Amino acid sequence: MPPRASVSPAFNTAEFRRSDGPLEHNAATAWNLGHTGQGVTIAIVDTGIDEDSPEFAGRLSPLSRDIVADRSLSGPDDHGTNVAMIAAAARDNTGIMGIAYQSTIMALRTDAVGSCGGDNPQDPETDCNFPDSAIAASINYASSNGAKVINISLGGEGASTAVRNAVATAVSRGALIVVAAGNDGEAEPDSFARILDQAGNGGVIIVGSVDEDGAISSFSNRAGTQNTHFMTARGSRLCCAYQNGQIYVDDEGFIYLLQGTSYSAPQVSGAAALLAQAFPNLTGRQIADILLRSAFDAGALGTDVVFGRGILDIARAFAPIGATSLPGAVAALPLGDGTGTGSPAMGDALAGAALPAIVLDEYDRAFRADLGVNLRGAEVVPRLNRALGMGSRNVSFGSELTSVAFSIDERGELGTLRLRPEEAETARVLAARVTTQLAPDLRLGFAFAESADGLVAQLQGQAQPAFLIAPEASGDAGALRFSDVSFALRKEVGPWGLTFSAEQGKTVSAAAIRHQAEMLGRRLEEDVAAYGLSVDRRLGPADATLGLTWMDEERTLLGARFHDAFSLQGAETLFLDAQLGWNVAAGWRLGAAFRQGWTSARQSGLVAAGSRLVSRAWSINVERLGLFSDRDSLALRLAQPLRVEHGALHLMLPTGYSYETLLAEYDIRALALKPQGRELLAEIAWRGPLFDGEGTASLFYRREPGHYEAIPDDKGVALRWSKRF
Repeated sequence: MPPRASVSPAFNTAEFRRSDGPLEHNAATAWNLGHTGQGVTIAIVDTGIDEDSPEFAGRLSPLSRDIVADRSLSGPDDHGTNVAMIAAAARDNTGIMGIAYQSTIMALRTDAVGSCGGDNPQDPETDCNFPDSAIAASINYASSNGAKVINISLGGEGASTAVRNAVATAVSRGALIVVAAGNDGEAEPDSFARILDQAGNGGVIIVGSVDEDGAISSFSNRAGTQNTHFMTARGSRLCCAYQNGQIYVDDEGFIYLLQGTSYSAPQVSGAAALLAQAFPNLTGRQIADILLRSAFDAGALGTDVVFGRGILDIARAFAPIGATSLPGAVAALPLGDGTGTGSPAMGDALAGAALPAIVLDEYDRAFRADLGVNLRGAEVVPRLNRALGMGSRNVSFGSELTSVAFSIDERGELGTLRLRPEEAETARVLAARVTTQLAPDLRLGFAFAESADGLVAQLQGQAQPAFLIAPEASGDAGALRFSDVSFALRKEVGPWGLTFSAEQGKTVSAAAIRHQAEMLGRRLEEDVAAYGLSVDRRLGPADATLGLTWMDEERTLLGARFHDAFSLQGAETLFLDAQLGWNVAAGWRLGAAFRQGWTSARQSGLVAAGSRLVSRAWSINVERLGLFSDRDSLALRLAQPLRVEHGALHLMLPTGYSYETLLAEYDIRALALKPQGRELLAEIAWRGPLFDGEGTASLFYRREPGHYEAIPDDKGVALRWSKRF
């Protein structure tokens, strides 16, 4: 049988535990969501019903009638009553409860006059005769009077043209027909059921029986050639036969159990009523398809000739099927996909974030989902590994007018190779920089695989300490950003320097975003461009720089990437940078840098207006030159990497859905991107000549690395040695 879904204490009563079908087919999953079949009519084409039974009080349709003659609905045979009980017995703390315990029953008595006169009410078999004309009339009457589900727990050989036409008409009106497979233990359903299936063109389900262990019942007909539209439900040893509105107990105290595919079929009919109430947009064909596709696979793998599509599982029927999407979104949003990933500047902001929304499945069924569950924070930048984890060669040469510098990776692990194939085996250019003086007051620089910040610093003649771990605030974009090419031009105007810069590169998602069509762990790259303008001036022992940088992201928001379903069309950021250096005494220099950013996401798709962020970074350092020799230095830096200080991404998300208009209701949800953590970084770095080469030593401490409040502090010592050759 299907795995048991959890049952809330409100439903876990003695009445529920006596009710084999709801228990084993996970009906409580739908009940917990408020779906009980209320407002949905199930037509029971059978031997009538006990009109006085309290199990149907207030829920017996006034349209119930005897199709054959002017007789009472309460015939001498209790078969129809027991079938209706399985589908819809009330939740009244007595007896049993049906799958759709608040649905409306349209009882259509269809037995021929006098054919049931000698039957025992507790006998699960019936010898009643049901004329084809009466069955056809019942189906037509039910579908023309609003019955969404038509249960036919009857069998036999053959079916007339009138019955076939009635079935086709009912399905075309949106009804679902559920028919019993028959109790002959055959490899195929009754020919009556097979003919109805063929006439229904996807709007008929044939139901066989399984026992309490999920094995096919010995008496049940199997799926055979009708396995595509065949499923099973509990039909063996079901509690309990009723008489006069109560569980029947004979003179010796025995309770009669029910058995037969006649009682498997109403389990499925009840499940169909639950779906019809929950999702009123569904046609009978769609309900059939959902129940068949969600059935618990039993027997041979997949659709087979015994169980057909499997065993009824209402919990799975109430889960999304197929591709899911946000109403109005241009891209599908599978619920297992990552919804988005933050950038280093956002740290732990996405941890525990909630984004309640409505998603639609393949059948346009609306489900509530929390899109925040699959949001991921950025991976913490491994600063030590980035500083030391790569073997490389640095090459530089030049004159007073022109300088060239580049790095070569000897392991070939990063980037796209720029050399000839035969050179690729041993070397790869990682970065290159060329600067030249065009005129006494004009200098030009180009760089490959290096940001424009390094070019600008060189053209301005900035003297910056060499730190391995702690970043300079200026140029920190708060994202994993890699430059393809950059350019800078500096013009001296009197005592001032005016520098224009530009670069083109990529942002890389700072955590793996999973897509069904992509390999797990693949990182996504998006274009980014930046343009800067700065002024600098020296005033005696001090120098200052003030600049503006405009950054244009194609698909990201300060380095964060979100699912295509949101249609984020990038963002624009304006950075204000200020730098100050002061040679306070011989061999002593103080420095400070500050960056403030204002980011605005472009309004598009589900991204609403007002999506703005404010970010900030700073660094302070002091440097002692010539500590042990005239070529070494010792420096201390305190820094905060770029961090979002406040702001949110505003998303226009569907929060309600109308099945009448098939339109969603939208509300703006603010996804706060300010992290709880705040990384503060301290580093003491020494650099100087060592063993006929150059050495660097660093002692560092990172508080709340990556702006993650819960991550332990990071501390360590780093040593690096290099040699010219």
